[in-house]
Amino acid sequence: MSHAAPVHSLWTLAADPPREIPAPHIEYAQLAPTLIVLGVAVLGILVEAFLPRRARYHAQLLLSVVGLTAAFAAVVALAAGGHAGEKGRIAAMGAVAVDGPALFLQGTILLVSLIAVFTFAERRLDPAAHGNRVDSFAAQGSAVPGGEAEQAAVKAGFTTTEVFPLALFAVGGMLVFPAANDLLTLFVALEVFSLPLYVLCALARRQRLLSQESAVKYFLLGAFSSAFLLFGVALLYGYAGTVTYAGIAEVVSGTTRTVDPALASTMGNDALLLIGGALVLMGLLFKVGAVPFHMWTPDVYQGAPTPVTGFMAAATKVAGFGALLRLLYVVLPGMRWDWRPVMWGVAIVTMLLGAIVAVTQTDVKRLLAYSSIAHAGFILAGVIAASPDGVSSVLFYLAAYSFVTLGAFSVVTLVRDAGGEATHLSKWAGLGRRSPLVAAVFAVFLLAFAGIPLTSGFAGKFAVFKAAAQGGAGTLVIVGVLSSAIAAFFYVRVIVLMFFSEPKADGPTVAVPSVLTSTAIAVGVAVTVVLGVAPQYFLDLAGQAGTFVR
Repeated sequence: MSHAAPVHSLWTLAADPPREIPAPHIEYAQLAPTLIVLGVAVLGILVEAFLPRRARYHAQLLLSVVGLTAAFAAVVALAAGGHAGEKGRIAAMGAVAVDGPALFLQGTILLVSLIAVFTFAERRLDPAAHGNRVDSFAAQGSAVPGGEAEQAAVKAGFTTTEVFPLALFAVGGMLVFPAANDLLTLFVALEVFSLPLYVLCALARRQRLLSQESAVKYFLLGAFSSAFLLFGVALLYGYAGTVTYAGIAEVVSGTTRTVDPALASTMGNDALLLIGGALVLMGLLFKVGAVPFHMWTPDVYQGAPTPVTGFMAAATKVAGFGALLRLLYVVLPGMRWDWRPVMWGVAIVTMLLGAIVAVTQTDVKRLLAYSSIAHAGFILAGVIAASPDGVSSVLFYLAAYSFVTLGAFSVVTLVRDAGGEATHLSKWAGLGRRSPLVAAVFAVFLLAFAGIPLTSGFAGKFAVFKAAAQGGAGTLVIVGVLSSAIAAFFYVRVIVLMFFSEPKADGPTVAVPSVLTSTAIAVGVAVTVVLGVAPQYFLDLAGQAGTFVR
């Protein structure tokens, strides 16, 4: 028995005073939009597990639409309750900001995602296979392309309804990304929305191998960019002794009062700040597709199922630029002289390369991909303005651009031949004579991309360039106008091809979509025209939402 005594005394020592772990204080009402979307995504996974296969499609579509609508209503309620203005604050123990820019971008992401879900659910475009209507996604994602399992799945009429919860998880991450108020939340949100997108890119029904190749490219390059971002976070932590945005900003501006003794040797080391800031910026510039981190964009846009491409092109840009704005305006305003020259270079190269390379493209989806790279450059001009006008012009541009993009990719899904979507430009010749309405709608979107007056693209470009000029970036505006002129050439070339060339005898047909895709395209056209003809209300809205809570 004598051996038991020391164990006994250790045991009593360990059990002595119970140490209290404070419970986190979470403002659930202010985080409602994100919580609703993630909750519905979890419900969607349960639907996949427990509902019979034939009931899943309708249940998932209903769940997604209701969830996104409810989340948008929550955003509107928060904005109406004053959280976009004077009541804006930091929620969830400093992890998430609930303020004007966050709510504006979350509202945009939710609306865009709601429209994107309609294109995901479209089942009228492909001819029915074995008596079953099919959508744009593989019958069974895990089956080897062209293998027996895939043929059996097509014959049985399977559909991949998992795409709906996957999209909702991506949306949940995108909602947190521009609102993140510390670097770890930023990183977690980045992963939460990137991983579902990698999977979605691999699920095309036609051209399975191209689709899987695009997903692997996206995944590998995305993993690199995440690693850069995380390494940057580590260096910024070593520099500031904290990962919160306000804490880092205090150390940058030299107003910090408390110093952690363990970090005293590295705190305030400018080399850590510059390298860490640069690495975090690289991770964000990758997400928005800015040169030289744009390599994934054309391949992924071309290979992914077109509804996913539209969703990605619209929503990811909004989330990425939101996070970029918050990082530069809240964390690093004290380093403006360091980051502005670098961002100048990135913006100029992005605008010019996107516009010039797009001229050589022969595939509609690749053309739109390079056009999206050029647009990233235009939006960066507004970011560089480093003024309240810069913020509100970027918010307006993102809202306008996302709907045009979604509409354009929705039109691309309609033009088909025997092998699925006909994305080669030569196939689009004479489309205006075959189906004048579809060609006219696509022309509206192309003119908006080109920034022709009376379209949303013009109002957006005007706002961004004006903010840049007032912020002392006049050279940037000149480069932007030049790239817009180059870009206008290839947009107009496509319009000429559609309306003024002879249609080929074996050319593609235009599928008649169901009400879902028609709604997506109609909303795109409506937003493009309304924001072009009467942009003032929305510019004011973006202006009111332009102040970050610090």
